[in-house]
Amino acid sequence: MTCIDTAPRPAQRMTPDPILAGWVSRSDLARELGLTEDTLRRWEDRRVGPSCVRAGRKVFYRRTAIEDWLGAQEQARQPHRRARR
Repeated sequence: MTCIDTAPRPAQRMTPDPILAGWVSRSDLARELGLTEDTLRRWEDRRVGPSCVRAGRKVFYRRTAIEDWLGAQEQARQPHRRARR
């Protein structure tokens, strides 16, 4: 004989996304890019890296800003020129 569970199940609660979903810490970005955190600090000072936001002493980068910045760093490959003799 098979037993069928007919007890009502509690409604599954939707958990909200974490507050920092879509954001990357400076240490995580440095590790991912193979750079030091100091390099990212210098880039921030010179405004050459991806844009970031500060929350107290913490620095975070929006994942889409990182992707946009990386795309902007992409360079078209130049055809190889032979040296003239």
